[in-house]
Amino acid sequence: MKFYLSSYKLGNEIDKLKELIPVNNKKTAFISNALDFSNDLERRKKSEQSDIDELSAVGLDVELVDLKDYFGRQDELEKKLSEFGVIWVRGGNVFVLREAMRRSGLDVILKSLVQKEEILYGGYSAGVCVLAPTLRGIELVDDPHMKPYGDDSETIFEGLDIIDYSIVPHYRSDHPESEKMKAVVEYMEQNKIPYKTLRGGEVIII
Repeated sequence: MKFYLSSYKLGNEIDKLKELIPVNNKKTAFISNALDFSNDLERRKKSEQSDIDELSAVGLDVELVDLKDYFGRQDELEKKLSEFGVIWVRGGNVFVLREAMRRSGLDVILKSLVQKEEILYGGYSAGVCVLAPTLRGIELVDDPHMKPYGDDSETIFEGLDIIDYSIVPHYRSDHPESEKMKAVVEYMEQNKIPYKTLRGGEVIII
């Protein structure tokens, strides 16, 4: 699996992103469940469409895949994702996203896909933070107690552990969460959690 991990939106490495797109499969699973906490459906739809338009502009064939449709149906989600060459996970609340991944089995599926070179995982904000070993520290920015999936919702602080460090996006940027990210960096340093910061436009490519 290749990774294109942006602080926000597509970032400033669009030419490199184009190079990472699998030649034979530009179908892209667009996952926006990090927004499941939102009750402003019109605003959410506009935000999702903005992302889809940007991805389409770089040559991707984008399909929205709602993890809620696959809660308790991991095998069906795995079969669905086998159609795609790109998995793009957008920002929002990382704890909501993490729970959606667990309920759908996407967390397990992604770990099984890591060794497949022909797949690109891309995303920004919560979509890249979730890859870390731990989500500790991100609660200083994202509310860990939101329960969009019911009262039995569980706050999960374990990340996917696909990369071996935490990512702190929006650092020293013009993003609204930039100031809070300074506190996240302090938390990481105090607790000896390996991390990398991403400023506006910056991208980590693996």
